[in-house]
Amino acid sequence: MDAVENLKAKYPGAQAWGFGDSAEMADELAALVIMGIKTASCGSLAALLAEEPSPQIGSYHIILNGQDVPVCVIRIVSMRLVRFCDVTEEFARKEGEGDLSLDYWRREHQGFFTRAGFFAEEMELVAEEFVVVEVLDPA
Repeated sequence: MDAVENLKAKYPGAQAWGFGDSAEMADELAALVIMGIKTASCGSLAALLAEEPSPQIGSYHIILNGQDVPVCVIRIVSMRLVRFCDVTEEFARKEGEGDLSLDYWRREHQGFFTRAGFFAEEMELVAEEFVVVEVLDPA
């Protein structure tokens, strides 16, 4: 049984995934989670509704690095809907990226959603906050 399957046995129903849309981004964001700097994330409501199963409050997630190796397990503790244009400075800080500013958050997330093919200022996002429940040994 590989590492992901072992973790899925320990955390039933857990999904395994990496942050972002590149190996470099997955490594960078996973490191921020492990350091306790990144405690939130967001995605489009449309993408979340297409996921099976959809994330929910209380669900566990196995975070993968850019090489698809599990590095930690998180648990979602809150979720709320917010339009892209209404994201706050506080939430941008919790995302833990760049200089932690709302300007940085808007620029980077507009680029991310544009690359995914569905950016709009009014788009609905699911803003998730999470806690780290286990940091995994990189060995």
